[in-house]
Amino acid sequence: MQALMPEPQIYVERTLALIKPDVIDKEEEIEDIILRSGFTIVQKRKLQLSPEQCSNFYADQYGKMFFPNLTAYMSSGPLVAMVLARHNAIAYWKELIGPSNSIRAKETYPDSLRAIYGTDDLRNAVHGSIRLSSAEREIRFMFPEVIIEPIPVGQAAKDYLNLYVNPTLLAGLTELCKQKPADPLIWFADWLIEHNPNKPRLQQRMTVEEP
Repeated sequence: MQALMPEPQIYVERTLALIKPDVIDKEEEIEDIILRSGFTIVQKRKLQLSPEQCSNFYADQYGKMFFPNLTAYMSSGPLVAMVLARHNAIAYWKELIGPSNSIRAKETYPDSLRAIYGTDDLRNAVHGSIRLSSAEREIRFMFPEVIIEPIPVGQAAKDYLNLYVNPTLLAGLTELCKQKPADPLIWFADWLIEHNPNKPRLQQRMTVEEP
């Protein structure tokens, strides 16, 4: 009996990435690695946090021995905050940055960002959200103007596709078969642009003749 393959799910995940103050001069290098690793940088900003803001951001670490040093370090200079997106973004970003202790990262994950750019367990170059709930909270913290809408998965994604996407695709593919263009991909792309229901329509300009 042939095993049924699970149906693919449409799910683009987002996570927060920080380039910390001590490696701000390596911003372009790190961003290049991020892009070459399959991430899209959805949003980006450079900012400097106050010690109080750092305390709020790392509220889950409050009470730990390193907390005062952490807030002092993170508020010591500008940092770069980015929203990264891709499939399984949180897990892939955690893998790319490596263990939080840079010394351990150099031993066990020498190609990770923390191994390359970090120096110890505090100055570890970059930050990454550890789970989905953390990513949503941290993105809102760094980008308060962003509205994070729930991403449809499972049946909700299927319903969305059936209602808004599949009818247009079916109509376009039917017309493609009728036309049989020499370059079907270019033709289909142009057709989708032309028949996009959300495409803005140019209003006719009313000309007024000078007397």
